[in-house]
Amino acid sequence: MKLLLALVLVLAPLPAFAHKVIASVYPAGAAIEGEIGFSNGDMAANQRVTVTDPEGRPLGEVVTDAAGAFSFTPAEPIAHVFHANLGAGHVAEVTMPAEAVAALLGKASPATPPGAGAIPLTTAALAGGAAPLSRDEIAAMLRDELRPLRQEIAAYKEKNDLQTILGGLGWIAGLFGLGFYLAARRRMAG
Repeated sequence: MKLLLALVLVLAPLPAFAHKVIASVYPAGAAIEGEIGFSNGDMAANQRVTVTDPEGRPLGEVVTDAAGAFSFTPAEPIAHVFHANLGAGHVAEVTMPAEAVAALLGKASPATPPGAGAIPLTTAALAGGAAPLSRDEIAAMLRDELRPLRQEIAAYKEKNDLQTILGGLGWIAGLFGLGFYLAARRRMAG
């Protein structure tokens, strides 16, 4: 009997804690930056990411850092497909469209007016020894500050999907049903 109980406990299915792969790419100056992680908040550190065109022709390869982020500098104004095999059936694949890559390379974007590379500061700020920051420096600072927020938003989207919402509505309906059942029993008894 004890052996049977032990066998049942060992072979009993355990709950699976599924998580989805989250991958995104975005322009970063003249490069394409991206990040790969899971919906539970874990990031894919030290993962090889292959870069191809839509037909599968190799364009390059990068490795994610400890925060799951990577950077790739495109050379051609074509769509770039980023692909990473994270193991256990988890595959990340995300594409940056050709129009966005062309804009990075300056192939399809309008000419930048002269002097647009730096944002002027007030005379008071310059008197304090502060140098004007270029658009690229400001963009890099913003990307670094927004990266954790972007990761939290992606994880939040994955956790609050339609199945979770329907499950919550099911609980509410079940509680109302239980309340009506108890009220009907009270009426029948009284």
